[in-house]
Amino acid sequence: MQFIAGRTHFKLGEKSAVAIGKFDGIHRGHKRLLQEILACKSQGLLAVVFTFDPPAASFFSGKTVQELTTREEKRRRFAAMGVDVLVEFPLNTTTAAMPAEQFVKEILSESLNTRFIAAGTDLSFGAGGAGNAALLHRLSGRYGYRVGIIDKICENGREISSTYLREEVEKGNMEMAARLLGEPYRITGEVVHGRKLGRSIGMPTVNQLPEKEKLLPPNGVYYAQVRFGGRLLNGITNIGYKPTVSRERVIGAETYLYDFSEEIYGQQVEVDLLHYKRPEMRFEGVEQLKSQMQKDIAEGRSYFLEKMRKN
Repeated sequence: MQFIAGRTHFKLGEKSAVAIGKFDGIHRGHKRLLQEILACKSQGLLAVVFTFDPPAASFFSGKTVQELTTREEKRRRFAAMGVDVLVEFPLNTTTAAMPAEQFVKEILSESLNTRFIAAGTDLSFGAGGAGNAALLHRLSGRYGYRVGIIDKICENGREISSTYLREEVEKGNMEMAARLLGEPYRITGEVVHGRKLGRSIGMPTVNQLPEKEKLLPPNGVYYAQVRFGGRLLNGITNIGYKPTVSRERVIGAETYLYDFSEEIYGQQVEVDLLHYKRPEMRFEGVEQLKSQMQKDIAEGRSYFLEKMRKN
């Protein structure tokens, strides 16, 4: 996949189908948009995702807003889906003030050589958010592209959106988050060295330090599955500050994998959070922690056996 990042001046040599959006979470609604442009590849068009960097919420608020899907996670996901070009368009005081019609002419038509645009019904772009679906339709004849406006998908009578997904993740409702996404909520990151406490008590863990921009569910213990190297392994993940053994305020994700003893430091792994089990707790000492971990692990085995039985 080709990346175009940090540049306002560029030009694609081939005609393209473009999906415009924030793509925070890459939920089922986003995936419908992406299906539209990916289908255009059979017509000889490049599948292009156009988004902004930094995200609009962070730029206009002046502070970092945690994302459901970080920049690195988006890059990995779009590439895996078959997107040809990802544009991370710089959002700054100049580009934010660009009139909507100028954006259509200079960016969509001239830079991206657009022949098809897929967007949601709530699309807005250009200065003051003046650009919308109606404007795209009105200018389509002049600039020679087609427009596909994709209706919202609903779950439980509510439109699926990044806001809806964010609410469920913040509540630790991983089952609902999975329904909105069409897959489990995921933490992607490199396996790093931890304090090796788990190893010392016979329960080694795979440790990650999620990006600070990543929105995490409440601190606590989750049943999880880990993906790496084409494998899918069952486990239990603790998200939090490890209050029993550390005073540091660095949040981490530690996953115990069932029947697994390999060292995979430095590898990129994906941790799918399936079910919130309990909040993070402070114990009187390591022995009490070990006892609780043994209980969590045993209950986790029962959870995965029941999950396998239902499937």
